[in-house]
Amino acid sequence: MLKVYGYQKCSTCRDALKWLDAHGIKHEVKAIRETPPTASELKVALDAAHGDLRKIFNTSGMDYRAMELKDRLPNMTEKEALEMLSTHGNLVKRPFVIGDGSVLVGFKEPAWKSALLK
Repeated sequence: MLKVYGYQKCSTCRDALKWLDAHGIKHEVKAIRETPPTASELKVALDAAHGDLRKIFNTSGMDYRAMELKDRLPNMTEKEALEMLSTHGNLVKRPFVIGDGSVLVGFKEPAWKSALLK
């Protein structure tokens, strides 16, 4: 079953959940702030993003800006970045979906169709 990490007030997360429901795709919703993805789940997403850490960070978020991660991220190790993401759910790009052999970060309908409608 898919795990969908999201934030209730995020319109993109709500759109993604509606899309899953409309296509009858079973999923479990997890509050990303209270229960962030694990470092191992984030590593799967990072591998799918060909090692580009920026693709799994919520670069438009207030926490990202407040922590000045734009400047810090290029100098962080992968381990440091994954630890930060796994303990600060606000920093993870959302929705974050993992399971059934799929990992999706953000909601882009064509990518979701390709990955989830087989």
